[in-house]
Amino acid sequence: MAEQSALHIIARIHSDFPTKFGIPRQSGLVEELKANIVFEPEYRNPDALRGLEGFSHIWLIWAFHQSQRPEWSPTVRPPRLGGNARMGVFATRSPFRPNPIGLSCVGLEGVELHTPQGPVIHVTGADLMDGSPIYDIKPYIPYADARPQARSGFATGPDAELCVKCDEALLAPFTPTQRQALKKVLAQDPRPHYQHDAQRIYGMSFAGFDVHFRIDDRTVLVTDIRKGSSD
Repeated sequence: MAEQSALHIIARIHSDFPTKFGIPRQSGLVEELKANIVFEPEYRNPDALRGLEGFSHIWLIWAFHQSQRPEWSPTVRPPRLGGNARMGVFATRSPFRPNPIGLSCVGLEGVELHTPQGPVIHVTGADLMDGSPIYDIKPYIPYADARPQARSGFATGPDAELCVKCDEALLAPFTPTQRQALKKVLAQDPRPHYQHDAQRIYGMSFAGFDVHFRIDDRTVLVTDIRKGSSD
């Protein structure tokens, strides 16, 4: 019998990141980030979510839909290692994989069963780009999923956060939660690890706005925030 491996998109996530630049490198690093999961029409059955509200976190299995390549490489350059050293693709979480599938643990903020879009799941701490397809959702079960004694290889922990300086007037268009999330995203230095030009101005799309900043030593200086050109 021939194997069947087709995956069905059950939902898509709606987040504040229309592009990849700026998205936290791992889920849970910026808990203030909020996103919504909206199901595809054929999966908008409230019964499929029965009991989910009893969990604090869920696993998302999703697609790196903007990172697909015609051929895969057995080694990649992890950003954590400065983009120079090569590691085996299966020893990393690089999006450039034989099957471009992501796995994220996110906070479950709430479940709405009856909306004009059908059931909607509200999550926090997601590291997904807006519109990312979701293949499956599973509950996070602490006694089975947590491994406090696990080794993390070359991924020894998050980098020290940078200091963020921004005129509060520039943050006026955002909600208080979005302001906190944006500052934390910037504090984690969204630049590629190999870029250290203190005079270069970077641009990041966030929640419908273009955020411009530069980084001098350990300080992020926000220079401008304006309405996104796509809106």
